Amino acid sequence: MIREEFFPTSIYGFDFPMANHLNPQLEKDITEWSRQDQGLKKTNVNGWHSPTDMQTKPEYKPLIDQLFLAMNMIWKEEWLDREPVLGNMWANINQPGGYNRPHIHPNSLFSGVYYIKTPPNCGKLVCTDPRPGTHTVMPTRVKGTPPKHLWRECHLDAKEGRMIIFPAWLWHAVEPNESNGIRISVSFNFVQRGFE
Repeated sequence: MIREEFFPTSIYGFDFPMANHLNPQLEKDITEWSRQDQGLKKTNVNGWHSPTDMQTKPEYKPLIDQLFLAMNMIWKEEWLDREPVLGNMWANINQPGGYNRPHIHPNSLFSGVYYIKTPPNCGKLVCTDPRPGTHTVMPTRVKGTPPKHLWRECHLDAKEGRMIIFPAWLWHAVEPNESNGIRISVSFNFVQRGFE
């Protein structure tokens, strides 16, 4: 038998060793920002979504530098020409019970999230199989955990200091925060130079 996989969807992950230094200041700055700005209502339910111009604020440059390091690695992996451009960026605070409805990020190439504060059970990132045809048939399968290429969705842990980056067209959501604390993350979109 010959088996090859075509049309895969790559989801990239990065764990930042400097997160213990970076995250406390990010948490402080974002919490203060949320007290001064009522934020936006997008896909967030029972949570705060900052304005999407976070990349223009100088206090977030250390995080932006890390985003570009990750994106430059992805650019090479994906054989992309031109350089990555940070289209927009925003902070999220999900209170207990807060979540984000399923959505995509139009007019972007890659989207991602960086985790700043993630108490246990604060809600995983859920990504759904983007191939519409797979949702028309639900075969029964043998007992056990099937291999990843048969999954219909994946649930990715929210871990402090972790960045997850995926194609902007990939449907995703955030599970409800079932902890007693707040969940803080930063989301962002990248495009290629010339498509800003």
